[in-house]
Amino acid sequence: MMEAGLLSLTWPSLLARAQRGSGQPVVVVPGFLGGDDSTLALRRFLTRIGYPAQPWLLGRNHGRPEAVDKLARRFYRLYQVYKKPIVLIGQSLGGVYARELARQLPDAVAAVITLGSPFGARDSEDTNPMVARLFETMSGLSVEEMRARAKDDDPTEAPPMPCTSIFSKSDGVVSWQSCLQAESELAENIEIVGSHTGMAMHPLALHVIADRLAQPTNSWQKFDATLVLGVKTVKA
Repeated sequence: MMEAGLLSLTWPSLLARAQRGSGQPVVVVPGFLGGDDSTLALRRFLTRIGYPAQPWLLGRNHGRPEAVDKLARRFYRLYQVYKKPIVLIGQSLGGVYARELARQLPDAVAAVITLGSPFGARDSEDTNPMVARLFETMSGLSVEEMRARAKDDDPTEAPPMPCTSIFSKSDGVVSWQSCLQAESELAENIEIVGSHTGMAMHPLALHVIADRLAQPTNSWQKFDATLVLGVKTVKA
């Protein structure tokens, strides 16, 4: 509710200050138990500033293993339509999927932006106990089993394209440490203050996303947090 209220107050200024895109396609992946309705505000914002933002169209994200395969097929069809790399934005579990997909199809992914995504989670202790139990019930997998399926030696190592992880120490659902990726020339961690479920409508998150999308891929620069109150860059 806090993020929704702030967004309604700051919406005009966010649109006015955001750099305009030139048609760079974006696919937005919802978090655990979220559907496309949970990312509607983000997609509307992106569309308004010139980025055709596509939903994932796979219903609720129940965390089932086959979801990544279905997402990959939808994503590749969009890549064939647009005929250029696409940006992936994922909230929570959706960001874990986005990073996995980026490793599978690196030539088709322009950049990855994650919102409160625990891609570095090693076990269920990195997640709120109630959410961890619900995830195991809905997906049929434990956090440990899901990580084993990803087959990443080190999930904190970013895929080979610009990767931005936006996280919050007041997340309340996942451990913020599990959202940190190893820093590199193309990988960054950006801290805001907010809740886990409200991340995709947080005004600061939307500002950072617009700034990141405006970066040219061939001369990508890290976010300058000194220019924005309430945003920090953090090293893993």
